[in-house]
Amino acid sequence: MELEEKTKDVSNQLDCRECGALLKYAPGTTHLKCEYCGCANEIKAAAETTVVEEIDFEKFLNENGIGVEKQEIVTVKCNNCGASSTLKPNITSDNCPFCASSLVITGGTANSIIKPKYLLPFKVDQKTAFEDFKAWIKSLWFAPNDLKNYADNAEKLNGMYIPYWTYNSKTESDYTGERGIDYTTVETYTTVEDGKTVTRERTVTRTRWTYVSGTVYNDFDDVLVLASNSLPESYTTALEPWDMQNITAYNDQYLSGFRTESYQVDVKTGFEKSKVIMNGEIRNTICAHIGGDHQRIGSMETTYNDITFKHILLPIWLSAYRYNDKVFRFMINGRTGEVQGERPYSVIKIVLTSLAVIAIGVAVYFGIRYYNQSH
Repeated sequence: MELEEKTKDVSNQLDCRECGALLKYAPGTTHLKCEYCGCANEIKAAAETTVVEEIDFEKFLNENGIGVEKQEIVTVKCNNCGASSTLKPNITSDNCPFCASSLVITGGTANSIIKPKYLLPFKVDQKTAFEDFKAWIKSLWFAPNDLKNYADNAEKLNGMYIPYWTYNSKTESDYTGERGIDYTTVETYTTVEDGKTVTRERTVTRTRWTYVSGTVYNDFDDVLVLASNSLPESYTTALEPWDMQNITAYNDQYLSGFRTESYQVDVKTGFEKSKVIMNGEIRNTICAHIGGDHQRIGSMETTYNDITFKHILLPIWLSAYRYNDKVFRFMINGRTGEVQGERPYSVIKIVLTSLAVIAIGVAVYFGIRYYNQSH
């Protein structure tokens, strides 16, 4: 009954006060906009300062998530790539925004998940994202013609809120290693000059290594981990940085007109991934602590303390394109407009270009030869 009342409350918030139509969040603003009458409906509490709260990681694991706010969402799962995302309203068929496969919609599945605490609302609207997308497509060499035709339809871009975990932790790392100090010395060598073997001297740089050990401390804040298996991490990482200082408290109204993906990576697995990210910074800190001209890390053991986390949603314009039975994904940062993606190559274009280059080379060769013979 409580879920029903909450659903009705959200539904009322998304109804236009002028004409009753479904409102959609207008990117870059703090209001919902009616596509029919143009009325702007302010999002409640959007102007309030967001106080960021974290969830205790160890307590969450020990108590099996008891006490952490959950939410019921209805999603449809793609049988091809496994992504679970919400549907557009009032549709009976659709394509998966992650792999472009046809979705078999026989009713959504209700899931109880950890409720997102915060999100970054869309700042880049579909029109701007579409222009950025088209400009990126046009910049690609040897792209298939049908890819550029595909990019002529703005509806191919799906506004998606993608799930992320963020982690905070204070770390203590014991290490052993070696510090390398460069020094110069003069060495003799033999060489052959004018058919004779002679001895010469030269100055060379060598490195003197000494054993070292120590402890370093790091304080990590908002280590960002993608909680989805549906997108290539190399490309989502390239979409960074995100303006996390502008994060706002979660509000269903920001999601109106967009779709959301539910997380596939759980909190514990996400933290293991965050350790990999932290490891790079820890190694840099150790190298700085070792000092000298060169550093070698022999061993390192890290303890993670005061671990906290939160579940957030980040905005991405997403499009999936199929070419020769392979899926290519294009992503646009919904805050900055940064474009990243996989791209197909047209074999025909590459072959024709290669043949054209060869033909030009042959023509130049015979042209030069003819010129030389006639003169």
